[in-house]
Formats: sequence, C-alpha cells, structure tokens
Amino acid sequence: MNRLVRRFRSLPIRARLSLLVAAAVAFAVAAVSVTCWFIVQGKLYAELDDDLRSSVVELDENQLARIVDTCGRTPSQTDAFGPQSGSYGQLVSTDGTVCLLPFASAAVKVTGGDKDMAKDPDPRSAHFRNSVDSDGHQVRVLTTAVTVKVPLGRGVANGYAYVAAVPLDSTRSTLGDLALILLLVSGVGVLGAAAAGLAVARAGLRPVDELTEAVEHVARTEDLGIRIPVEDDAEDEVARLSRSFNSMTSALASSRDLQQQLIADAGHELRTPLTSLRTNIELLTRSEETGRPIPPDDRKALLASVTAQMTELASLIGDLQELSRPDTGQHADRAQIVAWQDVVESALRRARLRGPELTITADVRPWYVRAEPSALERAMVNVLDNAVKFSPEGGTVEVRLADGVLTVRDHGPGIAADELPHVFNRFWRSPTARALPGSGLGLSIVARTVQQAGGTVTLTRAENGAGGTTVTIRLPGAPTPPPEVP
Repeated sequence: MNRLVRRFRSLPIRARLSLLVAAAVAFAVAAVSVTCWFIVQGKLYAELDDDLRSSVVELDENQLARIVDTCGRTPSQTDAFGPQSGSYGQLVSTDGTVCLLPFASAAVKVTGGDKDMAKDPDPRSAHFRNSVDSDGHQVRVLTTAVTVKVPLGRGVANGYAYVAAVPLDSTRSTLGDLALILLLVSGVGVLGAAAAGLAVARAGLRPVDELTEAVEHVARTEDLGIRIPVEDDAEDEVARLSRSFNSMTSALASSRDLQQQLIADAGHELRTPLTSLRTNIELLTRSEETGRPIPPDDRKALLASVTAQMTELASLIGDLQELSRPDTGQHADRAQIVAWQDVVESALRRARLRGPELTITADVRPWYVRAEPSALERAMVNVLDNAVKFSPEGGTVEVRLADGVLTVRDHGPGIAADELPHVFNRFWRSPTARALPGSGLGLSIVARTVQQAGGTVTLTRAENGAGGTTVTIRLPGAPTPPPEVP
C-alpha cells in the first residue's frame, strides 16, 4: 500500500488529477449502476411474485384426490393430465412427497420450509425463494397453503403445501444483459471522465506551467524583469499565485537595484578617503625612502589628515555595517524598554564634546519606549552630530523631549525645499555640504531605527525664518516605566 502511495505521489500532477477524477467518477458510476441493477432486479422479482400469486388455483375435493393419487410419480407419468412445458405446480406432503398438478412439466426441489408449511398450513402466509427444478433449471418458487372448495365454502387441506414456480431464465437473461450494458456504459464513462480530467488539468495548470517556465528562466538567466500576465478581474488561486510571483520578482529586482546602488555609492564614498590615505602614506613613504625629511609642521598636518581620514573611513564602514543588516523583524527580539531621556542625555554629552564652541540647550523629560538600545543611541548621536556639524561657530542647538516627541533645532544654513525629499536616502548629501566630513548615511540609519521602533521622523526648515533645520522624532511609549522595568 505504501509503495502504491509513493508511486502515486511520484506521478505528475496532471496524471494524479486525471486518476482522481477517473476514480471518483468510477465510484459514482459503480454505485449508480449497482443501485440500478438491484432496483431492476427487485421490480422483476416483484412482477414474478405477482404472477405466482395469480397462478395459485383452488381445488375441490375430487381434484385434490386425483392429484394425491399421482404422488410420487414423475412428470412423464402424468401425460394423461396434459403437462405443459415450463409449467410448475405441485403439492408437498409433510414427509416431502411431491404430488404434481396436471399441467406441471417438472418437479421443484422440496425444502424444509415446504414441509413446515404442510405441517401447519396458513393461507395468509406465502414464502418466496429461488430454487431449481428436477431438470436443473432456475425457478422462482412460491410456497403457500392448499385452498380447497367444499360445499360450505373454502378450507385448507391439512398435511399439504401448495408449491408454484415460474422459470427464471428470461429474468436472469434480462438482468445479465442489463449488467453488461451498465458495465459498458460505466467503462465509457470512466474513460471519458479520465480524458476530461486530463483536459481540465492541462487547462487549469497552464498558468502553473507559465509560472514554472518563468522561475526556470529567472534561475537560468537571473532576469528579474519577467512578469506573468494576469487578468485584472481574476481572483482564483492561480491568479493569486501569479500576482505573488510578480510581486516577488519586483521586490527582488528592487532589492538588487538597491544593492547595486549601495555598492556603487559605497565604492564612490570609500574612494575619497582611501585616495587621500594613499596620497598621504605615499608622501610619508617617499620621505623615508629618499631621506628627505618633511618639515615638522607639514608632517604633523599630514599625520592629522591620515588620522581624520581613518576616522572617516571607520565611521563609513560602521554605517555600512548598520545598513547591511537585513530588516527581517529580528530587531523585535532585541528590543527592550529604554529610557529615551537617558539616551538623549548621553548623546548630548557627546555632542557638547564635539562642539564646545556651541550653545546646546536641552529640555528633556522622561519617556520610555520599546527599541533596540544600541540602535536608538546611534540614531540620537547621528541627529545631534548633524546639528553640531551644520551649526555656525557660536551658534545654538535647541533640544527638547516631551510627550514622546523629540525636536532638534539648529541655526545653520538649512536645506533647500527641493532637497528635503532626499535627506533620508542612502549616501545622499546636499551639494553645499559635500566638503564637510560625513558619508550621507546618518539620516538613513535614523529613519530605519525610528521606523523599527514604530515611530516617525521628519526634517523641515525652521519656521521663524532665522535659518536652520528642525528634526522631529515621534516614538510611542509612556512617561513612566512599565511594571517589568525596575
């Protein structure tokens, strides 16, 4: 059985569908055919039973006496009574002796039920059965009491049972023909159902074939631009599968384009510090090889430049590592309740060290959020670093955290209105800020971190016309820690 199941599962889906349809139709046709055959058989036997009831004759005392005189004789010995071929009628005594009626051409086999009826005849009782006659022919038999006409009415002959029979040859032939016809019709129906199932399977699985070809094409050529045509109003499973495949290839193509763009942008951004490092190192190396020392001030500036380039390169690599982590929802496993005000205070201390000439005002109130601590801290540092970097010397940076909203306002040159939609794109930098250190990834990291924490971030121009930029971050949370936080 297990081997058959394994072989069935190894068949193509079209063959399996065809076999299942053929099996279902075969079962239904077989059930209908068998039911039809038994119904026809019951109708035919009912007609035979009615004929048998109507064939039972009443006897008078003289006829009964004459018939009893023939008890034990064979049909050939009753020719004086004119036996008719294919006719059956006999009386059965309590000991099983057969007394043929004048028209009987053969005797019917006696059973125990016939003897019981002879011992206790009941005119209201009638027993039907199939049996054989003395010549071996199949017959339908009725056993009942012997009704006798007497001067005062009707009576029952005690000690005898009346056995009538009709041949079953015609009935059995009809049933055999019917069975053959039903078998042929069933076979044609099953074959037709199998052919129809195969046709339906081919038509229904044609979109699956197209999908398979598309997948094989993508695997062979890595062409993610292929699309499967789907009717707009189609809502079946295959249409949904095709739409899902198209959505998947679109997402993969977009992801690959973003990946290629990230690689290209990263290569472009890495080229600048690496070129500067190479130039500075070559100058130092040439100085050592030629024995011509570099003036102390120039050497000091050169080493400071190398250090700055190394710092910029390390920062860029860290940003790339942060953005390279797949956004698969795993950050939710690392998220925990964080005191946002503490993270902001830590970022403020770092910002004051980087901009000692600036005035940084802060109004920070308690607010607890669920986020990844290290990612949130990096995002806050990036926001404040931008504010420090673009603030003029002696400028002011205003920081306020209240009711889950953090605003960071600087008084720098601001960002042009047509550049605002691009500020959160990876590696995007304003043309006016390309001379400043940075990779263009800071705000991308901020946007990603805030989004993972369930919040929003916006960057707008200052409203009072004094110049500068305002960053607004909203995170869901509460002013007090939840019970699970000590």
